[in-house]
Amino acid sequence: MIPKLRNRRFLPGFDDDMFGKDFLRDFFDFENNPSVPDVNVREDKDKYTIEVAAPGLEKKDFDVDIQNNVLTISSEKEHKDEDQDESYLRREFSYSAFQRSFSLPDTVKVEDIKAKHDNGVLYVELPKKKEAVEKASKKIDIE
Repeated sequence: MIPKLRNRRFLPGFDDDMFGKDFLRDFFDFENNPSVPDVNVREDKDKYTIEVAAPGLEKKDFDVDIQNNVLTISSEKEHKDEDQDESYLRREFSYSAFQRSFSLPDTVKVEDIKAKHDNGVLYVELPKKKEAVEKASKKIDIE
């Protein structure tokens, strides 16, 4: 038997502590849902950047919200294609939706968060508070 590959993007660590090793991973198996885009989270000295790879989606297809210090990126897109001919009517519908949520650290300056869309990638920039940037850099003397 081939072991099932699991995606650890959803609540890593939480499921192990609360419900046992495989409970939530089996319930929320994203491997079978190709509409959930991959996400990169990068940390620089003065900001965090979330990159959402979503080819085929446009700027207008995304919603980015913050509530209770949780950043939520979501999208819904519906496509209808109809052809009318003398002898038949063909209709094809497609619908895709996803939602990804991120708990923001206290170091993020929420009021300055920005988002931009470029070539199928949504970039969300989360600037760090000044005190977090200052704490992050410290010169260490060598004895």
